[in-house]
Parts: sequence; structure tokens; C-alpha cells
Amino acid sequence: MDTLAVSVGQYSSAGCKPENQDFHGVTIPDDGRLALKGVVLAVADGISSSRVSRDAAEISVRAMMTEYYDTPEVWTVRTAAETVLKATNAWLHGQNASVGDVNLGRVCTLSALVLKGRQGHVLHVGDSRVSQLTGASLEPLTEDHRVVLSAQETYLGRAMGAEAGVAIDYRQIRLAVGDVFVLTTDGVHEHVTGRVVAEALRLPGLDAAAEAVAHAALENGSDDNLTVQIVRVEGLPPEGEALETEMARLPVPPLPKAGAVLDGFSILRPLHSTARSHVFLAEGPTGKVALKVPSLEMAQDAAYLRRFALEEWIARRVRSSHVVGAVPAIGRTALYVVTQWVEGVTLRQWMVDHPQPSLDAVRGIVAQIASGLRALHRREMIHQDLRPENVMIDADGTVTIIDLGSCYVAGVEEAAPGTLPHMPGTYQYTAPEYLSGDAGSVRSDQFALGVVAYEMLTGRLPYGAEAGRIASRRDAMRLTYRPARAADNAVPDWMDAALKRALSPDPILRYPALSEFVAELSRPGTAYRADRHVPLAERNPLRFWKGVAGLLAALCMVLISLLIQP
Repeated sequence: MDTLAVSVGQYSSAGCKPENQDFHGVTIPDDGRLALKGVVLAVADGISSSRVSRDAAEISVRAMMTEYYDTPEVWTVRTAAETVLKATNAWLHGQNASVGDVNLGRVCTLSALVLKGRQGHVLHVGDSRVSQLTGASLEPLTEDHRVVLSAQETYLGRAMGAEAGVAIDYRQIRLAVGDVFVLTTDGVHEHVTGRVVAEALRLPGLDAAAEAVAHAALENGSDDNLTVQIVRVEGLPPEGEALETEMARLPVPPLPKAGAVLDGFSILRPLHSTARSHVFLAEGPTGKVALKVPSLEMAQDAAYLRRFALEEWIARRVRSSHVVGAVPAIGRTALYVVTQWVEGVTLRQWMVDHPQPSLDAVRGIVAQIASGLRALHRREMIHQDLRPENVMIDADGTVTIIDLGSCYVAGVEEAAPGTLPHMPGTYQYTAPEYLSGDAGSVRSDQFALGVVAYEMLTGRLPYGAEAGRIASRRDAMRLTYRPARAADNAVPDWMDAALKRALSPDPILRYPALSEFVAELSRPGTAYRADRHVPLAERNPLRFWKGVAGLLAALCMVLISLLIQP
């Protein structure tokens, strides 16, 4: 078995109570969402003091069952689930605004387990539980958010809908075939042991096992609602196996020539080639496109072909006028990537054509690149290969980031570790943390953007050849920034300070957001103003000149008094 496979059993009843305020659910996708979003189980428990708390339980669970799958496939489980749950909590809290006492409102606990790839992800609020059965021991993977006032009095310290914001516990665990996880409400786990669960698993079918566990809790004195979910991992994708796509399994086409037709795309002319791929200008049903095919030398490299296919997959999931978009191919018979054709010049050629650009021109280009990068970052993507050759500028001055082949996508990496590259290939624009063996981040793209901005302004690189010699953090910290301001350019001190911060060898010292970097390329930043003594003539010209006038007047009086002395 080469995919994630699970068996699930579940049972819920009101127990001794007149109404069941618990709610539970499970979603096992049968399409591509299984690999990229995983299996979701969730259980919620409405508080007993509220007659409408079951509404909260149902709404919270259904949000995980449906809205979680509507979040971008490129997001990690944690980002997607927390986004959904926080939005759900805000809605529930809003509904409770008309209730004088929140204990009478839509409030519930929630525990969810997402199984994706070879990892399990636990999200938790309140005192329902996710546990793992180890032998005859039921080991909790969550911590109850219950505050104990006395032996007889306790209350929930955290719950869905109780407050405007909610803190969601998160835990990630590694999966193995045969793992058994149990989700329960407090009416169950406070009255059963792991031995009870282990005994129940001997019954035929997990539904029967879940019902047996609930009945055992009832027999042991539970006076609450009873809900049990049991999931057993039956199969996992192979260790280190990259994410497969149908497109990656298509054959690599022979290198096309001008005039050839590939699945309805007429090849017009080659654009550029490398040892790994060839890019052509082609004419398709919707107009001109850029068509990229793998080189024949890479045809036997299955890992490369999977990454190659993901480039178009990534392009289809980003919406920005400053990031190249994908073009659909109908009746695809071979492996190639089709993206929109940007009529214009590369930023490299623009720099050759404009060796001394105005500050405004540079700021405009940097702002557009930053907008494209932010569109990627919002999808938890890192471009990783930003350089002048991968930026196009059309006749209207619109800037577009192209070539998404080196993109790191957190959600894909989470589903299939090793699928995507972690290391860019152009050292001059590569953030030092990559070269020193540390993980990249969105601030790594900021470093590359800083290099691009610096080069546009100065015609040189901020660290010269030193950047390519980094092999450790110590090497990175030894980098010496070369000021951008010089006699042959108009770069002001404050703009140089912004570049220096974006180009810091330590990612922690860079800007927390690209928008701040872009803003401080247009005006002096607060850090620059704080570190710099500004002369009075610059801070308050009127006061300065009044002072000068007063001093001159006093000097004149002294001179006059000297002249009239006998």
C-alpha cells in the first residue's frame, strides 16, 4: 500500500442525559485532497449549562469537515486548521454577544486529528481529548483546559466561542502503520482506561469497538454524553516518497523545433536553454505562451520530473498580476509546463539599458516584485530563486516574477518531504542561511530582493564574491556590507540604511514584513532617524535661521559699540 489508508469507527449517544450535546465527524477524501489535505476527525462537546451549545459543537466540527478542505492546498495543516477554527470561534463569539452570560451561549470544546502523509496533527481547545493507544495504555496527546477551583468545582479555561480570540493547542506526531488513536468527550475518557479500549478492539469492526467503549463508560458511572472515535492507520505512503502527479508520469517529449506542434501549441522559437530544461515561445488557443520541457538528460530523474510538474501546479494556485500564471493544456500527451507569455525584457536587460536609473524607477520595480512575493508568501510559498533573470518588465512597466521551479511550498513539503528543493541555485542572490545549512524563510526572499535593489542602484553586489564562500553561520556573520551610497550615485543615507537591514546576514535582523522594506526605500525609517543626529537646520529651519539672525544682530551691536568708543 503506497497511500495513506485508515479504518474508522465512531459512536455517540446522550448517555444518561435527555439530550446529546456532543457532535463528531470524519472526512476521508477519495481524490487528490487525501495527499494534500489528509484525513480529518473531530469531536466537540457542548457545555451543559447552555441549551444551544450543541449548535456550537456541530458548527465547529462541520467547519473542520468542510471549510478546512476549502483552504489552499499549499497551506500547512496548522495554518489551514487554525484559520478555520479562529474564524469559527469569532462567529460563535459574535452570536454570544446578545447573551448576558456566555455560559448560556454557543460554547463548546473541540479536539481534531488530521492525518496527512506520514504525520498526525492534533488541534485542541477545551477538555475533549485525542489519545493514542499504546498496548493497554491510553496516552493523552492533549491537555485538558480545565481550571480546578476545588474538589467539587471546576470550569473550562478555554473553549470555542467563549472569547473573541482563542488559543489553539497544536501538536505534530509521526505515524506508523498500526497506530490507534481515540478521540473522546469527557463523559468517556474520565470513566475508561486503555485496557477497556484494547479489549474493545478485539470486537469485529471499529464501530462496535467505539460503542463498547462508550457503554463501558456508562457502566462505570458516567452521567454525561458519550462520544468515541477510533482510527487505526492501515497504510502510509513510502518513506521519502515525493508527491506524485499524473502529469509527472507523462513521457518527456523530444526536443521540439520551430514549426512543430505539441498538443495544439505551435512552437515559434526557442527562448533559452539550460542543462535541465528548454523554454520556447509557442502559440496556443488563447495566444502566445511560454512552453517549457525537461531536457532529455533529465528524463530518467524521477524526482526532478515530479518537481518539474509541480511548477505549473504552483502557478495555478497563485493569483497575482506580478507572478506568472499557468495556461491550461487540453489533451496533454507529454510532460511540459505552459505559462503565460510576458512580452518584454528581463530585469537583467533593463539594468543594462538603464545603468543609472532614477530612485523612483527602482522603488517602483521593487514594490511590484514585493507584491508578487507577498502573493507567494500568503500561500506559504518561498520563491527561492529571485534574480534579475527571473523578473520580466513589459512595455507598460508591469513587473512579473517568472520561473517557479525552485519554489518551496510548505503544504506540499509537509505532505511529502523531499519533493521540493530547499536550496536555490544562484549564489549571488542566495540568502546566507541557505549556504550555512539553515532553513530558509520568507525573509530569505527579502534578502534576494535587497540584492536586486542594491544592484539596480549601484551596478554591483553588496557582498561581492564573499557571499559564495559561506559554509557556516560564522562565515555568514563575517560578511561585510559595502555601502550603496557612493560618489557615482544618488542613493541617500537613509535608503542605504534600508538596504543594509534587508541584506543583514542574520534573517532575524531583517524587516519583519516586505511592506516595511518597501516603505523605508521611500522615506527615512524610524530606526534610521533614532540612530542619526539631525542638525537643527534640518530639524527646524525657521528656528535655525532665527538663531543665526539673532547671533548676527548681537555681533553687529558689539562691533558698533567698539566703533563708537572714544
